[in-house]
Amino acid sequence: MSTLPTTNEASAASDAALAGSGLTQAEIERLTAVARRAAEAGADPLRRLFGQLERIRAKGVAGNLVTEADEAAEAAVLAVLEQETPGWGVLAEESGRRAGSGDLEWCVDPLDGTTNYAHGYPFFATSVGLTWRGIPLLGALALPVMQELYWAAPGLGSWCNDTRLQVTGCDRLADALLATGFGYDRTERRDNNYAEFAWFTHRTHGVRRAGAAAVDLAHVAAGRLDGYWERGLSPWDLACGVVLVEQAGGLVCSYEGRPLTLGEGRVIAAAPGLCQALIDGLAACHPLPGAAYGAPELDD
Repeated sequence: MSTLPTTNEASAASDAALAGSGLTQAEIERLTAVARRAAEAGADPLRRLFGQLERIRAKGVAGNLVTEADEAAEAAVLAVLEQETPGWGVLAEESGRRAGSGDLEWCVDPLDGTTNYAHGYPFFATSVGLTWRGIPLLGALALPVMQELYWAAPGLGSWCNDTRLQVTGCDRLADALLATGFGYDRTERRDNNYAEFAWFTHRTHGVRRAGAAAVDLAHVAAGRLDGYWERGLSPWDLACGVVLVEQAGGLVCSYEGRPLTLGEGRVIAAAPGLCQALIDGLAACHPLPGAAYGAPELDD
């Protein structure tokens, strides 16, 4: 069985990252305000263009979409970040990485839930997180349709609008409501999360699949979900949501229970008492044969 970090150990890791960054509490507060303004700036064009799209195109693998709303939202976010933190590093989903002069880097997902957005499904957000050497420090997440602004930082806690967030006390799978998602490469590999989805659906109150990783993480922080897991994620999917969960008293780790590395793309986020059950459940799962869901070519 893996050894999980405690909430105190998770807090200590965040404190160590904060100390390494050299940021004072006053600077953390200022940068959190910057993240909030940037997320809200990105949400404005999403709100304006929702249901009015003229261009939807694919990028990379099938199902990975980009729209003029993604591009407009990213431009709005980057304009705020450049004005408030000129010369800092940025990793943005659409425009890629722009190196900065130090170890601090903004991670930007201008439209988390692009497929939802393109179909008129109102579950999407703009996510802005700040990392130090790849460790999430603070962030903000704006959900324009729901009129919710999530934000979190060391010393400030985790919030939605004016409400302080706290993860649930759930410690049994049988009592849990979970969430997950499926990578864009799910049609190309057997390691596609189908077996895991079935395993946990059978043992919990249910598993939701809403199609926006950062929002799922925010809902764990808010106590709307007891836990979440997913594979195939990018740093911009995670940077803000990780801070939201940790600052709300939750645990975030790899599938094996190790400290999360944003680049590995596999995450567990849960109430402290439920995290080990997610680790054990994932370890118990093995990919389903492709023939079981109409893809025998994956068994070759």
